Amino acid sequence: MNRVLLVDDDDAFVRVYSKLLEADGFQVAVAQDRPTAIAAFKEADFDVVLLDLMLPPDGSVSGGMDQLDEMLSLKPNAQIVVASGAGDQQFMIRAVRAGAFDFLTKPVDPDVLVIVLQRAIAHAKLQHERDSLRESLAQTAPAGAMIGQSPRFQTCLDMAARVAPSELPVLILGENGTGKELMARFVHDQSPRRGQKFVAVNCGALTETLLDSTLFGHVKGAFTGAVQDRDGLFVEADGGTLFLDEVGDMPPALQVKVLRALESGEVLAVGSDRPKHVDVRIVSATNRDLNELMDGGDFREDTYWRLNGASIELPPLRERTSDIPELADHFMNQSRSLAHDGLAKQLTDSALDALKSHPWPGNLREFRHVMQRATVMSGDSPTIGPEHLGLRPATTRSVGGTLADQVDALEHRLVEDALMQTHGNRTQAAELLGLSRQGLLNKMKKFGIE
Repeated sequence: MNRVLLVDDDDAFVRVYSKLLEADGFQVAVAQDRPTAIAAFKEADFDVVLLDLMLPPDGSVSGGMDQLDEMLSLKPNAQIVVASGAGDQQFMIRAVRAGAFDFLTKPVDPDVLVIVLQRAIAHAKLQHERDSLRESLAQTAPAGAMIGQSPRFQTCLDMAARVAPSELPVLILGENGTGKELMARFVHDQSPRRGQKFVAVNCGALTETLLDSTLFGHVKGAFTGAVQDRDGLFVEADGGTLFLDEVGDMPPALQVKVLRALESGEVLAVGSDRPKHVDVRIVSATNRDLNELMDGGDFREDTYWRLNGASIELPPLRERTSDIPELADHFMNQSRSLAHDGLAKQLTDSALDALKSHPWPGNLREFRHVMQRATVMSGDSPTIGPEHLGLRPATTRSVGGTLADQVDALEHRLVEDALMQTHGNRTQAAELLGLSRQGLLNKMKKFGIE
């Protein structure tokens, strides 16, 4: 039951609105002067406070403002709705700016009062979920993708907090390296399915036939090499979450099978005529423009709408540069084991300026690699300067033709740097880049790196 502290010295108002709120399911406590209100506020946790600004002992609005400030200093996350006469609106606006949730003008419409209190309580719950999510992200975000206070990034966290407890399929959008899989894992971790499996597959890394078998399984003899029955990832993720990374690269024929699985809750293994029932939540991600793919006939509209129950669009690093100092500290702390002496390092002001001005086509993945490399290249120095970062001058950013050409050039350089840093150890270089060993070999073959 939601608890309300009703702070008002008007006996008739208290009597009428207490009954009204109790009829709507609220548990109401009453205080009719400031000392009693402060004592009750300190003693118990209320979901929302309705505070009349003009209370004894002095009955002044300025005294009410002082009481609001005191309450918010005691409990900064308290949801306080202020109320006063029509002539005091400028004070009520000041109260909202000071931290009150909303303001109401007396006489208060009963329906409006209930709606405002319910909104305040819903806002408090969302704020609590967001704070819990931030705490979880801060504890378990090895790639740093969940670190940052920039408004656009906070909007992503708020959306994740809202949709995670539901069963809605989630579509995560963003450029390569922005942390889409990590966001998918946190949606899973904040959901009721957190105790079940989180299973991920890159839809762009497999051929159509192999992806079909990987997702849906196969029976013995279904194709050459199918020597035994094998469950697919839908069955493996039963009860949990299946993450379809790079879903924009999924062939249309498999989009149909995924759509059927989502709508019917059943999957049919390759070569089988007996479907299996599964209970799976789908989280998908892509760096491609699905609207453009649909216009070109490469992505099915019905599949898109089934996958896009809610969408989260992660901003590229170049659009959240205010987060760079915090991210840099995080990555430097992660990289301490790579340093010669294992001690923490600090960025010089010029190095921080260089980081903020870099375009970061590889986003957080590139940023992490640069900070790891800088930690090593700075040697025994307690500071990291721009000379240790290995960033190209800003004047060369546009060199290289199309965006795809520039991304390839960046990947080529990052792979070479990782191999140099690990003295040619491919396993270590792959780990440094966040790739599988085979993924690194594929990159080396692509760029002709021996």
